[in-house]
Amino acid sequence: MIERWLGGRIIVDPEICHGKPCIAGTRIMVTNILSQLAGGYSIEQILEGYPELTYEDVMAAIQGANSETALRVSG
Repeated sequence: MIERWLGGRIIVDPEICHGKPCIAGTRIMVTNILSQLAGGYSIEQILEGYPELTYEDVMAAIQGANSETALRVSG
């Protein structure tokens, strides 16, 4: 079963990247984007490294992480 988050921009598909959240249409995991941001990369640097991503994709990764964190803290 494929889950779609944030308007379908992030997907979770057991057949892609072992079911880890990815940017739709790619095999770029949300954790890769977040790790780069945590490591000091700017959004512009990430977009240069992954030309298939858009600014909105990176923002969806951040928003998805915020949503997951909020659920874990409140739940």
